[in-house]
Amino acid sequence: MLLAVQASLITARRVTWHRRLGWAGAALATVMVGVGILGSLVAAHRPTGFIDVPVDPLRFLVVPLADLALFAVFVTMAVAKRRDGQAHKRYMLLASIVLLEAAVGRWPVAFMKGSSPLPFLDMPSLMTDLFLVPLCAWDITSRRRLHPATLWGALAIVASHALRMPLASTAAWQVFAGWAVQCA
Repeated sequence: MLLAVQASLITARRVTWHRRLGWAGAALATVMVGVGILGSLVAAHRPTGFIDVPVDPLRFLVVPLADLALFAVFVTMAVAKRRDGQAHKRYMLLASIVLLEAAVGRWPVAFMKGSSPLPFLDMPSLMTDLFLVPLCAWDITSRRRLHPATLWGALAIVASHALRMPLASTAAWQVFAGWAVQCA
């Protein structure tokens, strides 16, 4: 909702209001990351783990933590690049796309429970990655090339989706996740 309101304010040339609301949004994003980390650690600590996730909780913990880390990086980059409208809006879109995975993973459609055609991506990750296509298409259509924020942000999202479960299978991750869950 905030993303839509912010875009509407810019369209209506209400830049002052956009900036004021943007600072509130940055504060909200900070709180979201903190609450998200805490909520993820609490969920991983439960005997039943994450709801409807048939993966060991310590192993699955990599998914929300990686998404929260990317979200934090993209929002931070958006704030840092707030004077560069083209980069700013792309970083905010990338941050929003990262957050979609939790919702996409809960879509009540049968193919989401199947295996992905790509061995290194699960279906929710693959479907979330498809949200990057319109952003890339817009850049290519309007600029004849990808904007650096789009290029590096999309690569970061896809790489995160591909690498996080192999990372979660390592002994180092298991030690870290066990320690983090005990701290919560």
